[in-house]
Amino acid sequence: MAIKLDKVDVVVVGTGWAGGIPSAELTKKGYKVVALERGKDHDHSDFVGSKDELRYASRYEIMTDNSISTVTARGSLDEEAFPLRTQSENFEGNNVGGSSVHWSGVTQRGRKFDLQARSITIEKYGEDKIPEDMNLQDMGISYDELEPYFDQFEKTAGTSGEEDPMGPPRSDSYPTGPMRPSYPVKLFKEAASKLGYHPVMIPSANLSEQYENPDGETINACQYCSFCMMYGCDFGAKSDPVATVIPTAMKTGNFELRTDSYARRVLHKDGKASGILYVDMRTGIEYEQPADVVILAGYTISNTHLMLLSEIGKPYDPKTGEGVIGKNSAGLTSPGGSATGFFENEKFNLFMGSGALGGTFSDLDSDNIDNSDLDFIGGGICEIRQRGSGPIGSNPVPQGTPRWGKEFKEKSLHYANRMLSVGFMSPSFGWKFNYMDLDPKYTDMFNDPLLRITHSVTEQDQKYSEYFSARAEEIMKEMGADIIEKSSPPQEWGHTQGYGETSGGVIMGDDPETSAVNNYSQVWDMENLFVIGASALPHKIPQQTGTVGALAYRAAEGIDRYLSEGSGLLVEKESNKSKV
Repeated sequence: MAIKLDKVDVVVVGTGWAGGIPSAELTKKGYKVVALERGKDHDHSDFVGSKDELRYASRYEIMTDNSISTVTARGSLDEEAFPLRTQSENFEGNNVGGSSVHWSGVTQRGRKFDLQARSITIEKYGEDKIPEDMNLQDMGISYDELEPYFDQFEKTAGTSGEEDPMGPPRSDSYPTGPMRPSYPVKLFKEAASKLGYHPVMIPSANLSEQYENPDGETINACQYCSFCMMYGCDFGAKSDPVATVIPTAMKTGNFELRTDSYARRVLHKDGKASGILYVDMRTGIEYEQPADVVILAGYTISNTHLMLLSEIGKPYDPKTGEGVIGKNSAGLTSPGGSATGFFENEKFNLFMGSGALGGTFSDLDSDNIDNSDLDFIGGGICEIRQRGSGPIGSNPVPQGTPRWGKEFKEKSLHYANRMLSVGFMSPSFGWKFNYMDLDPKYTDMFNDPLLRITHSVTEQDQKYSEYFSARAEEIMKEMGADIIEKSSPPQEWGHTQGYGETSGGVIMGDDPETSAVNNYSQVWDMENLFVIGASALPHKIPQQTGTVGALAYRAAEGIDRYLSEGSGLLVEKESNKSKV
């Protein structure tokens, strides 16, 4: 029997941006908050001197342990799903700060289209433009409504950037200036400009200068050391929850962090959440943590899995289209479109870099592209990035080169610092047949059903990829590459490919029949339960972290209102308030 603990105001599952932001904001208001983190405790000192590509980028030191729980996956409703045991695409963080510790740092905002995809598509092109089986939905919130929260997140993170003339409107400039462009980035920006685009530096959480955020937390300047994406930052120069919101919450004296705490159920009674049932992974002892408000702020699959296991909300049925939990699983196959260029007479210092060092333009993103004569919906954000090439993961050779032997060795050495890649960050839309549910056959170490993912590649994905790989090829040609190789359209998603950066499952909207949470991340069916994160996105958007941060700030504001003003759905309160 689980040990029942003393009740607190709020219990949060997960300590990434989605959980760390409300933890900081609510503890500053005086609420008692307990955060449950399934991973280990650490801070930036744990990463000092750990420039170890094998440990972090190849063996996934700070990723989730698939021996405890994984997912099963299949390519269609007719296939049998099998458990995923590879970690090659499993980017779930397993540590304080979650996946936000090893993220690249790219901090793009969601665009107007990303938030209102269905209504904007119909307004521009008519409803017939939407494929019959596509679950294209609005999020129930506009860009203008969310913009102040984007600004708040960027100021907490100290985002380094320059204003994009083709980007969404901003109420203020970035808090710190853009990163210093490397030679490959300059080459990209010159080529893009010649082709009529409007390139800028990528908005980055790898800071261009030391910065003190509004909460008094100091983030250091990036050293361009290249050990960024897949790694924790030992310089404290990458904005993550460990550098920002977690210390802010700690300083209030109202915050308790419990690591090695694996949440198994949302406890609920009479239509309201009562707490979280979790296991201390060090002792195996089960605990019940009661709370007035429960927040699920894990990775997309964790949030969806907990909702299904806890039997909250109606599970999605792909055959009838009814139900909401598990709906619109997206992002497993990002259609993208890229081109790789090999240079004979140019040599670049590719050993240095950072996760978000790069150039970008949004002339062809979903708000700016004209899809009238194109056989797909949406657009993409073009970028080149110089992350820093490691000796294990970087061994570029042109297609047709033998994979071993003298020629392979010679070309490996020759092209080691002579290869650049340009690609498009693309949306991945929800489809009626792409969803998540509980697997009927496989279980985790607690004997709970695993989460099952069903995902098929669509013609939309393929057409999108063809178009944008051709645009990337044009840019690479203008950059002067001697050999150019376009990416091929995705053909199918195999269960061994992993599940990467997923979204959906507990999606946001303005209708309880088609969405799981309202625009404050409050569950329609359970007013004191809030589910925050990329699980709210009806479709995968390019670089979603900035949007998750904004949604987390809005949710924190809503939770404060809920606790201080009394019970009820916040959208109803807002509606009543507007009538007064």
